[in-house]
Amino acid sequence: MKILLIRHGEPDYAIDSLTEKGWREAELLSKQLSTMRIDDFFVSPLGRAQDTARATLSRLNRKAEVLNWLQEFRGTVVDPKTGVRSYAWDFMPQYWTRCPELADMDAWTENPLIATGNSAEIYAETTRGLDALLSRYGYHRKGALYATERNTNVTIALFCHFGISMNILSYLLRIPFHLLLHGFIMAPSSITTLVTEERIPGEVWFRCTALGDTAHLSVAGEPISHYGRYREQYGIDDGLGAKE
Repeated sequence: MKILLIRHGEPDYAIDSLTEKGWREAELLSKQLSTMRIDDFFVSPLGRAQDTARATLSRLNRKAEVLNWLQEFRGTVVDPKTGVRSYAWDFMPQYWTRCPELADMDAWTENPLIATGNSAEIYAETTRGLDALLSRYGYHRKGALYATERNTNVTIALFCHFGISMNILSYLLRIPFHLLLHGFIMAPSSITTLVTEERIPGEVWFRCTALGDTAHLSVAGEPISHYGRYREQYGIDDGLGAKE
């Protein structure tokens, strides 16, 4: 089995759609995906993911099923100083690197800041949704692995978001969620590929063969968007999508 996690194109968050560049990215992405054999398409209910998927679905004359749990990771925490809600990907490295429990697959929910919000609940909701989806194809969670009577070569594409993709990768690969959130980035319109490995009959493990692939942009001379990253140098306007 193969799973494609596709981040939406460069977003216009104010209108939950795409920027002009994001629409170009979606079109280039559609050309790449149309060369691949994809059996089923799934999409987040949010506009920026659906707009990204539209170019591919139109080119292939296909439809996608909307999965509510694929919407962007909604888990928040409450800043103890300001009372403002924020997301786990906004944690400062000066904080999360000093919290060993955040680097523990099974203990991260015990972090006192995590306990102020609903991140653990949203993470669990995502894993339930993913397991329900995989069970349609005959894959059933068995500890950290998946049991199957027949390991198929089916390919599914999920048009979604960065945070929720990290949730999925964390669960499938047993890598702590916050290490993925802060250690990796998936550029807008990028493709992340997971495949099954069946070394013992009937038991499979998922392996990531590509994370955040943007070759469809590079070959067309389209710059890679930096949405989701912070600046490389403090105070320097380097065009990245976020700043300190």
